[in-house]
Amino acid sequence: MAGSKQTAKGKVTGSSGRFGCRYGRFTRKRVADVEKVSRAYHRCPQCDMVSVHRHGTGIWECRKCGYKFAGGAYQPMTPMLRIAMRTFDRTIEQDKKGA
Repeated sequence: MAGSKQTAKGKVTGSSGRFGCRYGRFTRKRVADVEKVSRAYHRCPQCDMVSVHRHGTGIWECRKCGYKFAGGAYQPMTPMLRIAMRTFDRTIEQDKKGA
């Protein structure tokens, strides 16, 4: 019995490790996923380089060209914004074809 070790069932490491065993496994996992996305570098809409980082809540800034813009709280482009941009592009294309 002394030689057997119990393994953790889905231990979450990384940024949510600061919570220890509190708040439940899935909540800590969601926090880790959100923080991983928000701390990563993203593609700049102006210069197309992967150098955009989060400056504050909903404020994103490109380190290369200095372009600062508003976006989502944890992602520069939220899924709803992507849908809206697709709709704008479609209407612009239809206006060009009709004119």
